[in-house]
Amino acid sequence: MRNRATTPLSKAKIRQSWSKYNLYNLHRYRQPPTANRTFFQQKWAAKSISRAYHGEQIRESQWTRMFSRRLRSVVPMNPRNLATDDGSVISAGRGSGLGKSRPVPRTPYTQMTFAPMERRLDVAIFRAMLASSARQARQFVVHGAVTVNGKKMRLPGYLLNPGDLFQVEPERVMFATGAPKNKIERREGRLAKKATGEDETKKAKEETKPEELTEQEEKEQAKESLKDLLTKAKTIMSREKTVLPAKKKQELRSFQKSVRSVLSKSATSTILTDSLENQFSELLGRLKAKVATTKSKGEQQKRTPAHQESRNEESSNAASSQLREAFNKATEDPESLDTSELSKEEVGILKQALAQMRDNPVDSSKPYATPWRPRDYMAAFAFVPRYLEVHHKICAAVYLRHPVARPGFSEVPSPFGDSILTPAFVWYLRRR
Repeated sequence: MRNRATTPLSKAKIRQSWSKYNLYNLHRYRQPPTANRTFFQQKWAAKSISRAYHGEQIRESQWTRMFSRRLRSVVPMNPRNLATDDGSVISAGRGSGLGKSRPVPRTPYTQMTFAPMERRLDVAIFRAMLASSARQARQFVVHGAVTVNGKKMRLPGYLLNPGDLFQVEPERVMFATGAPKNKIERREGRLAKKATGEDETKKAKEETKPEELTEQEEKEQAKESLKDLLTKAKTIMSREKTVLPAKKKQELRSFQKSVRSVLSKSATSTILTDSLENQFSELLGRLKAKVATTKSKGEQQKRTPAHQESRNEESSNAASSQLREAFNKATEDPESLDTSELSKEEVGILKQALAQMRDNPVDSSKPYATPWRPRDYMAAFAFVPRYLEVHHKICAAVYLRHPVARPGFSEVPSPFGDSILTPAFVWYLRRR
């Protein structure tokens, strides 16, 4: 599906999405001019702008049926003042000069125009930060990945009641809020998927074949395949390198296919170990950087001779190699781990690396980047409204109550102010 945050570019509208293009649209948003426009045009522009954000996935006829002119609001009352007030200030009268109260901020009633949409299940999932957009939350509901009060719910327009508990599958939430894969990670996933497919085909062939190959026959087949590779390489290298006829291209392509078929058997098995080593080396570098920053900045670094620097580098390389060996042993068999040769700092680094690998492992089969990390440009949209109680570890949330307006602020999240939401409310108020 096309990115609705960028279409059209000249008049891009703000959507309920974590897209970087949507963040750019928020940055460049300006209020529409009102000097040379009629009141009808102002209402129409405000309605179109606000509807592009609030319930963009909902039909206009459906929203007009949901619209209510009764806007929920509350007046907070301090219990301490209520306990100490005996009514003498009010009984004294207004003209006596008693009972001067502070000015109370105004209540933004019109910002509650789209409050009925916050009851929808797909919008609540987006507000609870369990999906990166309202359309993605709608997709989760339709695909059966959401439960309400323990029962599967496939209706994205289901209106939540106070106390309802809704939950999303954690894998879907990790895919929605996690960073996407880069080219290298996508390639590793393809190789792993190919390896699993080849293993399944081999198992099927072994089940169909009554006789199994011996070790000598397997070795002979491997030797023959290597000989074929050598002969093809010799024929290609013997000819001129500058000229590339069609036959040579065909030979090169066949050579590449044969090399890939041989290398895939050995390379796919080392994908996980290489990624583990890369992750461990990155973690080691970060921890070393943290240790370096904790040292006092005011100390002057003394210059050391070249041979001493080389010794320090050799010792650090030896320590890192010992750490890698211990890390590999711990990943294979944690009971056989021996930390007697390591220092206290190295033992702490090793424990941190093992804990990170346990809690956030590398898995090339996942559709998101592993180890998991939050997606880019997420911080600008990371907030949870007051009427929701979210538990991100189990990817569940409780709809506590309906959103209300209070003096000074409204509980309906919106990037627009009274200048947009008031004309929009008047538009729907007159057409009701």
